[in-house]
Amino acid sequence: MTRWGKAVTPDNAWRSYPRPQMQRAQWQNLNGQWDYAIRPKTQGQPDSMDGKILVPFAAESRLSGVARAVTPNDRLWYRRTFTIPAEWAGQRVLLNFGAVDYEAHVLVNGGVVGSHRGGSDTFFFDITDYLKSGENEVVVQVTDPTSDGPQPRGKQQLNPRSIWYTPVSGIWQTVWLEPVPKLHIENVNVTPDIDAGMLDVEVALNRSADDDDAVRITARAGGKVVSTKLIRANRRTRLPVPDARLWTPDNPFLYDLDVELVKVAKPFDQANASQHRPNGERDDSLITEIEAQTYAKAQVQGKPVDTVRSYFAMRKSSLGKGRIPGQPVLLLNNQPVFQNGTLDQGWWPDGLLTPPSEEAMAFEIDFLKKSGFNMLRKHIKVEPAQYYHLADKMGIMIWQDMPSGEEDNSLDQFVRMKSNDEVLFPTRVSDEFEYELLRMISDLRNHPSIVTWVVNNEGWGQYASTRLAKAVKELDPSRTVNKVSGWLDTGDAGSDMFDIHTYEDVPHVPTRQTHRAIVMGEFGGIGLPVEGHLWFPANRNWGYQTAKDKDDYLARYQRKYTEVIRQAREVGLSAAVYTQTTDVEGEINGLLTYDREVSKIPAAAFYKVHAPLFDHGEKADAKKRGK
Repeated sequence: MTRWGKAVTPDNAWRSYPRPQMQRAQWQNLNGQWDYAIRPKTQGQPDSMDGKILVPFAAESRLSGVARAVTPNDRLWYRRTFTIPAEWAGQRVLLNFGAVDYEAHVLVNGGVVGSHRGGSDTFFFDITDYLKSGENEVVVQVTDPTSDGPQPRGKQQLNPRSIWYTPVSGIWQTVWLEPVPKLHIENVNVTPDIDAGMLDVEVALNRSADDDDAVRITARAGGKVVSTKLIRANRRTRLPVPDARLWTPDNPFLYDLDVELVKVAKPFDQANASQHRPNGERDDSLITEIEAQTYAKAQVQGKPVDTVRSYFAMRKSSLGKGRIPGQPVLLLNNQPVFQNGTLDQGWWPDGLLTPPSEEAMAFEIDFLKKSGFNMLRKHIKVEPAQYYHLADKMGIMIWQDMPSGEEDNSLDQFVRMKSNDEVLFPTRVSDEFEYELLRMISDLRNHPSIVTWVVNNEGWGQYASTRLAKAVKELDPSRTVNKVSGWLDTGDAGSDMFDIHTYEDVPHVPTRQTHRAIVMGEFGGIGLPVEGHLWFPANRNWGYQTAKDKDDYLARYQRKYTEVIRQAREVGLSAAVYTQTTDVEGEINGLLTYDREVSKIPAAAFYKVHAPLFDHGEKADAKKRGK
């Protein structure tokens, strides 16, 4: 158990608003004690349950209170009751899930409200028509093939060992209810353009709107209005952000953003409607500057119909010129910034995929920053939205991996280092992967901390990498794309990086590239077992290398980083990702032990090793000037 896990109770488990970038004032948290049962998947709903489970912790985790395996032949059942507040009368009610692994079917008062496949993405159902007065019942049934199937799942395996970890099944992120009007805001997407001093904003309602439906968007800095616009509903717009304060890890400045659905006086004069609707159906001013000007001057009537609170940052992630002629580098806000990160698995001994609390996540990000890291690679795992909110506020860049998928021990779905071709999946498998890739980006794209999307890792189910990378770039051109991290490189097309994994004592040098930045997507892996803080105390634990003691650990660490610093100075290396933030189960190559109680060496010692990465440019320039 971690110190934070010891403090978890049914009353305090994940109580914060679960969608920080789209908050509504009214909501009801359904985390806490649910009834649960594990039965063969061929059986129907059980008459009696096995006991209580603490949502949002997975059944296999200790914090759930269950700590039982859920096999591919099992079905996991959840049940609880809830009551709709009287003040929600007349509104639609949405049932939201942060994430459920893997296939979920949801019933309310015995009626099937919907189903969902996917282990890491958010989903919701409108349950209004299934509700009754007084007490209501929700039942969730879940099946999960884990490594018996090829679906995206990251590091989960039915037989955990070395770099593979304990499976997770069922609800593992927050469940909540919220009331919304019949016509309401469903999506808010923002994309900063620091070069133009603008913010691109897309606000999509849940359905088509009438002429008198408009959206008012207001940006604030420190409570003061920076910019505001009134636009027709279901339209895109650009919001000016003058003298923008740019987001960086050292100064993670965030702007507040209010989005309101409002009613306006009829924008077009009904007496002259024919000039706007010559056929009596479509308006010939639709999606034109005339329409934009008309709505900008429209008169708002009454209170907002729907309001969501959000935030954004002015930040740019791109590829450009560096100090080494002909070798592109990664840029932050048009400036070369070396990205020094860790491979961050995001696993916890007590909560597995679910961190025990927000305080636990904040501790870890703070430790990394104090240790001299400005980036982390979230390794084939998607976190709860609150994690990215903390990263946005605290200031750390993130490379977000797509969770990998393949069947266990499937050699034909695992591209080896010497392979010259990619995997061929049946359409049902590739469709599922691409759906979840799309959903991950859709869920997370507004977080400024995320600077890079990583599509494939080390050939684990790697297929069509160029096509997928191009699709990601089309979907989100505001970030860099790393289509293949390690192993089988498939060329420049679609990717901003050439990425090697090098666990040698002295890291290898990536091959020079003319159209891509060169990065170490993984290196390091120095193991140091700490007695009293091991997942398998009786076993021989695993690391890429094993240090004899802390002095040997520091010497090995310095040797690796000396080469990273040299490559940053002499060959134009843009980023390095050290394996890894913490020990995980039998893998002991973390900077911290699995329980986050012991740092292998002090954070200040890590910081001292990394410091030359952030001043070599200034020293080199001074040397050229003869100083």
